Amino acid sequence: MTSTLEKEAYPALDQLSAKTSSQSLQRVRLIKGRLVALSGRVQKVRDELEHLLDDDADMSEMYLTKKLAGLESDRFILNVEQKDANESELHDMSDEDTSDGSSIAPISGHKPNIEELELLLGAYFMQMEEILNKLLSLREYVHDTEDYINIILDEKQNQLLQLSVIINTATTMLNLGILIFGIFGMNVHIALFDFGTYAQWYAAAAGVVGGGSILFIIAILWFKTKRLLD
Repeated sequence: MTSTLEKEAYPALDQLSAKTSSQSLQRVRLIKGRLVALSGRVQKVRDELEHLLDDDADMSEMYLTKKLAGLESDRFILNVEQKDANESELHDMSDEDTSDGSSIAPISGHKPNIEELELLLGAYFMQMEEILNKLLSLREYVHDTEDYINIILDEKQNQLLQLSVIINTATTMLNLGILIFGIFGMNVHIALFDFGTYAQWYAAAAGVVGGGSILFIIAILWFKTKRLLD
């Protein structure tokens, strides 16, 4: 399951880093949810294995053969007690109990080999550690990709803000030119109306456009000196 998640996650994260889209973001979000859930389960299993390895009593309780031997011993003793009900064979049965007791003693005194179980659980514990390390590495890769995407988005946002500053500056200069033309376009008699040609109007228009362009360039240079624009 971990290998399958890795095969899906790394290409999806690389694709998201190369080109950010809503589909890629949705895919990475689902992968991140699966990663968090799987990491939680693996961490829980690892903790339980660590607890078992630290407690010899819990490991000894895992020997089911020992419990089965105890049940068979109790059942055997019960059968012996039922046979003791026959008073005519009390002496023979007591001798048999003595011999049986010597055979039961080794069973009740059986000590399980905890080292074998410890080696087995240790192997599973190392496997869980390896899986958890892979998942942690994948989670770090996800976080790095998220940081990279945030940096890209911040850069795009800054570019939009810069474009907004440029557009607003150009709009201001355009409005200033419109204001000047509006002043000259009012129905008020001035000496400029006495000329017979429109050359003066063209010169005035060129002056306004040129002046606005110069002011626009000056504003852009000032924004750059203030590090408002790149």
